Amino acid sequence: MIRRALVVGALATTVLAGGAASAHALVLGIADQKPDMFTDPLFKSMDVRYARLAVSWDAMEHPWEVAEVDQWMNAARRAGVEPLIGFGHSRVNRRLLPTPSRYKYDFQLFRQRYPWATTFSTWNEANHCGEPTCHRPQLVAAYYLQLVRACRACTILGAELLDMPNMTSWVDAYRKHLGASRSPRYWGLHNYIDANRLRTTGTRRLLAHTTGQLWFTETGGIVRRNNVDKVTFPESTAHAAVATRWLFDKLVPLSRRITRVYLYQWNAVSSDNWDSGLVDPHGRSRPALTVVRAEQRTLMARAARRARAQAKG
Repeated sequence: MIRRALVVGALATTVLAGGAASAHALVLGIADQKPDMFTDPLFKSMDVRYARLAVSWDAMEHPWEVAEVDQWMNAARRAGVEPLIGFGHSRVNRRLLPTPSRYKYDFQLFRQRYPWATTFSTWNEANHCGEPTCHRPQLVAAYYLQLVRACRACTILGAELLDMPNMTSWVDAYRKHLGASRSPRYWGLHNYIDANRLRTTGTRRLLAHTTGQLWFTETGGIVRRNNVDKVTFPESTAHAAVATRWLFDKLVPLSRRITRVYLYQWNAVSSDNWDSGLVDPHGRSRPALTVVRAEQRTLMARAARRARAQAKG
């Protein structure tokens, strides 16, 4: 599967205070593609309640894909994990884009098979030019409207964006097509560049060009990449821990609108061309996981203090 196709988990829902933003609710997530993560004792020791899974828009049309999604969805459900489903390119024909009506049809097939899933993202990394949607923001906007109409009770992200130079122009065209009255209430951002270059540029740009909540649906510190045309920055387990700390200390506090963070990925696989694992290929915890655990403890302590204060009030 594609490196960032599926994102899997979350640690806790709690309260974050401090930094540039006032106190606001934050969900911490872990991203990974592999359903066996749910049975990993180390993963189970985390307080997992949420998950992200990215699937092909036509996954329900192919029995082999249905079987894969079944494994992940059923494992998540057994673990008590609530999924966020992000749709993306077909794995049969990457360049094929459905009409809005066909997109809605396939979405309804997905809902029929997994009716407990109620949180969806319209398209994964929609502005990435490896995606057929790179120059089609109006079409993704049409897909978004189909999701909203097909499931009024669902939470729908307008799109998930990668923090690339074309991000804001893509979003502007998308929103212009929809009109201000129909602008999405939720957006997803994959801000690997901000996190790993220790900057805030991309995240600030997307905040300035959108309204509503902003979820980091994929992010994290990178240990190793073998993919071509890489953005340059250090790569190591130590760097990944620094980037993860930057994420919590500098990126999340930028705005009260940032309410979810899904970290990619849980555990690394030696043969993959991408490694941002919190756990190494041998199942051993890495420094970045120590950062995440410390953040989780801090958030839970702050939530407990806030709950006690509210009870007294």
